[in-house]
Amino acid sequence: MLKGLAAFFRGLPKMRTYRFFVFAMALALALPAFSSTVRHSRLRHRRAHYARTATYRTRHRAGVRRAALETAEATEQTNASLERVRFVPPLRGSLASLLRQNERDTAEGLVRFANDAQLDEFEAEGRLVPVPASLALRVNAELPMDRRYCQPWTAQFLADLARSHFARFRRPLQVNSAVRTVAFQRSLEEINGNAAAATGDLASPHETGAAVDIGKKGMSFQEIAWMRAWLLPLETAGKIDVEEEFYQACFHITVYRNYVHAPAATPRRHAAASTLLAAQVR
Repeated sequence: MLKGLAAFFRGLPKMRTYRFFVFAMALALALPAFSSTVRHSRLRHRRAHYARTATYRTRHRAGVRRAALETAEATEQTNASLERVRFVPPLRGSLASLLRQNERDTAEGLVRFANDAQLDEFEAEGRLVPVPASLALRVNAELPMDRRYCQPWTAQFLADLARSHFARFRRPLQVNSAVRTVAFQRSLEEINGNAAAATGDLASPHETGAAVDIGKKGMSFQEIAWMRAWLLPLETAGKIDVEEEFYQACFHITVYRNYVHAPAATPRRHAAASTLLAAQVR
């Protein structure tokens, strides 16, 4: 075999044999180095892949742990908030409440406005004041201008309530009804079966200008809960009476003279109670 190869190379031209030999030697030397380079390259890529995978797994696990901790903290905060909230049920009215409103208004010397002429007289004399409309308190556009009046202490109550509500929700309250005349209440009785009587012990407190209706339409559940929480301490203190109506969707509120004429320490104490209770509504 060797003799055959020797004879083969002898038969080739010298230059061509030399080039072929050099090429074969170079190829023999280059193949191991190329193979090693490829092997090392694959090894580097594999190691880099493992490193990226390990980093991803570490970050993913850390993210999962962090998310779990945040969820646990949020759950604890939510539970703590729920524990602080006091449930305030609807402030439903009753015949006893309506009777008490009439008795209190009579005891305070309030008159019932029989007709528009008497109402205009009180408004002109300043014995009734305009509903304090503002950015925080608007009046139903359908309410006639001469019906946008109330007693001075009722106006003060509206301003306080609207200011507190606006500070919390950045939305205005709406007054749907204020003072009414006996004549208007009679006409209302004919078209609204839920309307209070125009005369008698169960007559509508709106006829004295001490009562207002604040609309619930458009309020969120949170706002309604806040309203109940804000009003309840004042009702407990005997400064107002509240009837939360559902057919007409409003808070009917009769405000008494002692809302502003009580001793100086009393209003602040009950106002603070209303604010604190309402602040716990989440």
